[in-house]
Amino acid sequence: MQRSNEEKGYESLSPFELKNKLISMAQTHRERIMLNAGRGNPNWVAIAPREGFFQFGIFALSESQRSPHRPGLGTVAEKDGLLERFRDYLARNAGSPGAAFLTEALAYVCGVLKIDGGEFLNEMVDAVLGDHYPTPDRMLEICERIVHKYLEQEMFGGAPMGKFDLFATEGGTAAMDYIFTSLSENKLIHKGDKIAIGTPIFTPYIEIPRLNDYELVEIEIRQDENSDWQYPDAELEKLADPAVKAFFLVNPSNPTSVSMQQKSLDKITEMVKTRRKDLIVLTDDVYGTFVNGFKSLAAAAPLNTILVYSFSKYFGATGWRLGVIGIHEDNVFDKRIAALPAPDKEELHARYCTVELDPDHMKLIDRMVADSRSVALHHTAGLSTPQQVMMVMFSLHCLMDKKGVYKKMTQDIVKKRFETLYSAVGVKAPDDEYDARYYTTIDIPKLAKTRYGADFAGYLVESFEPIDFVWRLADEKSIVLMDGGGFDAPNMSVRVSLANLDDSAYGSIGKGISELLEDYYTTWKESKK
Repeated sequence: MQRSNEEKGYESLSPFELKNKLISMAQTHRERIMLNAGRGNPNWVAIAPREGFFQFGIFALSESQRSPHRPGLGTVAEKDGLLERFRDYLARNAGSPGAAFLTEALAYVCGVLKIDGGEFLNEMVDAVLGDHYPTPDRMLEICERIVHKYLEQEMFGGAPMGKFDLFATEGGTAAMDYIFTSLSENKLIHKGDKIAIGTPIFTPYIEIPRLNDYELVEIEIRQDENSDWQYPDAELEKLADPAVKAFFLVNPSNPTSVSMQQKSLDKITEMVKTRRKDLIVLTDDVYGTFVNGFKSLAAAAPLNTILVYSFSKYFGATGWRLGVIGIHEDNVFDKRIAALPAPDKEELHARYCTVELDPDHMKLIDRMVADSRSVALHHTAGLSTPQQVMMVMFSLHCLMDKKGVYKKMTQDIVKKRFETLYSAVGVKAPDDEYDARYYTTIDIPKLAKTRYGADFAGYLVESFEPIDFVWRLADEKSIVLMDGGGFDAPNMSVRVSLANLDDSAYGSIGKGISELLEDYYTTWKESKK
């Protein structure tokens, strides 16, 4: 069959690249509206923190123009009297967008976080103007304190977990890149090492270790579809093997969108305290805010865990590229680097000696900053300072929201779409307190078995390429979904993003899935006559 041959060629691509072909196919049918639920870019925008950001930017510009060089050429803002001038500015502009947010934010920073108001404003004004290189390059000091407080609230269940050093990055994807690079450069992982990957998972975590830069051997720690996509104890027990150097996971997962239950967190905690004190854990927790009471592995096993968090999904800010890496100040990584053989330590000394007087005691997270700019460009490292201010505004927005109004609104958006989708498919929506509902994965052969029987489900799997269902959805229904198999989810499953389309679209997507499955069934029945 011609289509099958073409499909086989595309099956070797990442699902994100296959998506481009599906979009092209869906767009050829001009008479239909294309529904693209393939990517996870949210279609909501957090207004209040943005109003605060832009209003603050206007204030900062006014400060820069108090003693201009020339008309249209400002100067560095003056620290003396800054707090009083800011309060006067807010009073004069009380009815302007963002003024009330900034008034509350200043009170929170001074009253709750016990940060000096003048110091806070001095850092923020200079940062939002962007007139200096980021200093410190890892993250501005007060920005780090405020974002740390936000992470305590959202990632650590509100409990202090000690001090995490934070590195502000250009989104979660840059964080991934820097982490892989530094783990390799600092001899914590080597070519040929075994690493465990919690699957199904965001595809770069599968694809990056296979590159010739790393050549790592992947061991799957598989979630159980029949147990609400949790990790069975037997799968987690694979981490006890000392040959497994690291465990990489997304939590809540992508594409299945379910967070780990407490018993799994407890098992990993017990393991790193006893049998695997040297285990490296990398947890990507971008969807954690969509699960009430979420607790990261960085809270359960803080000394062994590298935390990646991105502001992109929760705040509708993918274009801002705001991410952060967190590593506990008392961690196993620095201890392992210190215990490396002498030849390795000499090599690393030579690598970092141009950026640090005492490179032998340089923290891993500071090595990441250097590695992010190929060491030689370390003097220009760091996330742009206006981006760091936006991180602060987002963080303060949620820290000040003691009733969780914003969290409830975003969770309600995806929950409504989730329920609309499943209703249109014609099955009961999963009801799981650990489900973020940002994505959902529908196992098409499993749905086929439930609806039409095991024989038909077997025919579907045996007679068609794994991507045939998403291929036909795009071609015949102008519906673009991700191929779940590309994430190591079950073959012929589909990943639906509940974030990026209007609510009503998910009824159409569910109906399209159901209708296409019926078309396959009709073809099968006719073939048996």
